This record gives sequence, C-alpha cells and structure tokens, in this order.
Amino acid sequence: MPRRSKGPHLVTLKKKGFTQSVYYIRWTEKGRTRERTTGETDLGRAEEAFSDWLIEQRQAARDGRPGHPSEVGVADVLNAYAIEHAPDTAAPERIAYAMDALLTWWQDSMVEAIRTETCKRYRQERGVGDGTIRRELGVLRAAVRHAVRAGRLTIAPEFWMPPPPPARDRWLQRDEAAALLRAARSSDKAKHHLPLFILIALYTGARKEAVLSLRWTQVDLVRGRIDFNPKGRRQTKKRRPIIPIPNGLAWFLKKEHARASSPFVIHRNGVRLGDVKKAFKAACRRIGLEDVTPHTLRHTAGTWMAQQGVDLWQIGGYLGQDYERTTELYAHHHPDFLNDAKRAMD
Repeated sequence: MPRRSKGPHLVTLKKKGFTQSVYYIRWTEKGRTRERTTGETDLGRAEEAFSDWLIEQRQAARDGRPGHPSEVGVADVLNAYAIEHAPDTAAPERIAYAMDALLTWWQDSMVEAIRTETCKRYRQERGVGDGTIRRELGVLRAAVRHAVRAGRLTIAPEFWMPPPPPARDRWLQRDEAAALLRAARSSDKAKHHLPLFILIALYTGARKEAVLSLRWTQVDLVRGRIDFNPKGRRQTKKRRPIIPIPNGLAWFLKKEHARASSPFVIHRNGVRLGDVKKAFKAACRRIGLEDVTPHTLRHTAGTWMAQQGVDLWQIGGYLGQDYERTTELYAHHHPDFLNDAKRAMD
C-alpha cells in the first residue's frame, strides 16, 4: 500500500559539506519526493519562506496550462483542495479526516489511476463501512473537480462509489426512551451531561454535533426558540434549523440555564464535550438496548412526529432536511400512509 503523505512540509536536513542543519521544503510531485532549501536555520524565517513558496506554487498553478490526468498527482490535487477550499467550508475537520486516509493510499498515484477497479480496491483495503468510503471518495471527487475548475486538470475521471447503505429504521419506543434516561441519570461520570443531551436530541431531533456545539446564546428562552446555527457557521447539506422549544424541554433548559457555568449547554466542568459516544453506549448496555446510537434519537423524534400525524413538510422543516428524505424515512410511519392509494384500490 502506498506510504502516507504529510503534504508539503518543512524538514531539517544537514547536507554533506555543511556544518549546520537547514530547513527544507519537502513535497510530492508526480509521484516523486521533491525538496527545496529555504536557506534558513531559524524556524520562524523558514516558515515565512515556506508560506511564500506556497503562494508561488498556487499562482504558478493558476498561470500554467491544465495537465492531463497522467501528468497530475492525486496528492497535488488533494493538497491544493485542502489549501484553497477546505478552510472555507462549514466542517473543514471532516475533509481533513478524509484526506488523511486518502493520502495514505493514493499518495504515489496519478489522477489517471482513479478508475472503478482502483476505487473498489481502496474500499477493500481500507476496511471500513460503505458510508465512510462514500464520504472519503466524495472528498477525492470534489478535489479533482476543483482542479478542473481551477484550470490545473484537463478532465475529471469517472468515479465509482459503493451504493448508499440502506437507512436504518431503528427508533425508540416510549418505554425504551424512559429507560435510557434513567440509565443516563444513574451514571456517576455522565449524569450531569448525558441526560440533558438525550432530552435535547429527543425533543428537537438535532444531530449529535449540533447538540454538543449548542451555546446558550443560541437558546432564546424568552421567545422559546433554538437556533442550531452558531454565529458564522455556513449552512451545508446537513442543514441546522431554527425551531420552537417544546414545553417539556423548556422546563429542563430553564433549570439548567439558572445554574449554567459554561457558554455551552452540554459540558463537563465548564468545558465543551467532544463526544458522548462512550457514555451513551454504556447507558444502552446497562439496560440491554441493542443497535442504538446517538443518531437513533434523531430518527426517534422524526418517527414519533410521523406517528402523531404531523405533516411531512413540517417534519422536514423541524429536522432540517428536504421533503424527499423525510418521505423516505418517515412516510410509512404516518397514519395516512398511502391511504388514497388504498381507497382507490378498494
């Protein structure tokens, strides 16, 4: 398997005939390792030279002719995408995780190597789920298309991706949700944050990251609104809506706000939580809940609304997803599901 790439970076080298180590810029070009001296022994000045070199490279790429897929390296395409596009996205860390895996495998390949058989081999050797493979290959495809738009690449190859995994229809019954809350409250380590996380996720249907990043400035307890978009966040396909606060949740939020010691609604000792996966899994294990993840709470909220006969347009608006996706996930739970069709056949 190809070796891992760090992208363009600084290294210290002591070349033959020199008495001091000097900082060099090292990068990969057309599958080969390249080096260029900064002429500096001081890290600060070397970093300035490195920054100037990156700007020169970007300008040269814009001014140069588009390269054929056989002339352009995958690592070069990914590195340019990381520098020029990823910082402006709503979730650059997700692109970074995907690029780490992609560069490990595609490091020494040219763009022309991106074919159905190589994508399938990547999937096999990567050894993760199809959902992860689709996200990672999606980043690679976006990077290649970015190179075409920027005039660095003449044409984008055809991409193969595994089909999307089937939607999981696991949702919680009311008694299961109550048992999960009791289990969360009985945890010594998580009893101060896990129950509130579960309540917010169940009442709002918000995704895990939206709940964990929620700040009190986004919660309007006077008007009864939650805006799941922190200031400055750009909307993505995973839209975050503004929703009214259900009465049952409002009581818990007001109680928590009165004793708040952090700008974040969900926190541990004033510090924002990075994840609740371990504590959530432990609570599920204590009561024998199987095949349940934090995302199950979102699906539960949508299912409960559909079972109560809420219009699918409103469910989609509440969850921040389009009508087609809402119909796919929740229409069969609605009491009026295909009633017109049934009446026609009757």
